Amino acid sequence: MNRTSNSLFDRLKAACGADWQAYTGHDFVRQLAAGTLPEAAFRHYLGQDYLFLIHFARAYALAAYKTTNLAEMRSAVASVHGILNVEMALHVDYCQGWGLNEAAMTALPEAKATMAYTRFVLESGMAGDSLDLYAALAPCVIGYGEIGTALAADPATVMGGNPYASWIEMYASPDYQAVAIAAVAQLDRLAEQRLTPARFEALARTFHQATRLEADFWQMGLLQAP
Repeated sequence: MNRTSNSLFDRLKAACGADWQAYTGHDFVRQLAAGTLPEAAFRHYLGQDYLFLIHFARAYALAAYKTTNLAEMRSAVASVHGILNVEMALHVDYCQGWGLNEAAMTALPEAKATMAYTRFVLESGMAGDSLDLYAALAPCVIGYGEIGTALAADPATVMGGNPYASWIEMYASPDYQAVAIAAVAQLDRLAEQRLTPARFEALARTFHQATRLEADFWQMGLLQAP
């Protein structure tokens, strides 16, 4: 993910310590790269990721509500539209290749890790402002971009014959990298308006907790945990 450094995202990631590596280098990710992840684990992850996307859309709808800035509002509403009308359709099409249809995924019970993560993100936004909310969303939106880039660039990643190669390519693609870069820029724009030195520590705690919950989400998929 090519971008300038010293962004708020970089500062938050640096404050996250070893937990960022535990998330981006999780066993689930390493097994994806090697093509050795059990298919049942990947299907479980995909189903829960569909449920996650529903709450992701709710989070961006909350971001629109939490601001009176028209530019921010339009950006948040565009994200809601993109998730509900583009990303979810793409996700459903992808999941069909793994034997999962939309009706079956809609009927799935939420795993504990899904509930913990999505409710944390929503609570962060409800208790704070849009900067708090976007800090909670950043490990997912931007982190997946970093993971995709790192896996695609790593010569140890198996692409030929890897059933998960298309997943890696999706998050390494220019389209997704543009999404991640835009999320970095959005954080910086909000920081210009609202960040103070005293507030950084609270944002870092939010980012850190969301990162830990991302790792838990991988672990949920790996263990096929309910």
